[in-house]
Amino acid sequence: MSIRGLHVLTDFNFQRRFSHAQLAELSVKGGADVIQFREKTGTPRTRLAMLQDVATVCQASGVHLIVNDYIDLALEVRADGVHLGQEDMPVETARTILDLRDGPTCLIGATCTTLAQARIAADSGADYIGFGPVFPTTSKSNPASVKGLGALADVCDTVSIPVIAVGGITAARVRSVMDVGAQGVAVMSAITTASEPDVAAARIREEMGVLN
Repeated sequence: MSIRGLHVLTDFNFQRRFSHAQLAELSVKGGADVIQFREKTGTPRTRLAMLQDVATVCQASGVHLIVNDYIDLALEVRADGVHLGQEDMPVETARTILDLRDGPTCLIGATCTTLAQARIAADSGADYIGFGPVFPTTSKSNPASVKGLGALADVCDTVSIPVIAVGGITAARVRSVMDVGAQGVAVMSAITTASEPDVAAARIREEMGVLN
């Protein structure tokens, strides 16, 4: 299963025009390779209902679905993977849980802000790394310091698993992160808050070119 390409993080915090499922549908229309369900608020039952709608979109289109933070929800909808932050369940614990259950392989992504964290994530069984913020971002209330292209290049050169660039990604910045070794980009605000999310996604995907 390839995790390369355009990851679109759905959102119902910075915008309220579209539901998670509608954003997923528009992003897929624009060429998204991966949809990452991201919902920090609400009850588990509410999040599950939203996620089920997103899963329906992804299953119909054949696009991979990754669930941010919640391994239980990822398993419930048979998502392709789960993405874990530094304060979430450790990667090695998540891998143990996933290896104990029957079913298709479930990918694990790990958010990393330093080279040391990236090494630990890779050694712990992560399938890919989301590294950043590469550029300034407003999508988090307390983001890590901006890492820049140099730090991204160091991570890409060091770990053997795919690295997805995160933080402040726009169409104009896509080529710069791909040129230093990133195998994909994770985007939220530049797509979800755009007047036409599908058009914004298409512009970013076009900048990525042909992926192997």
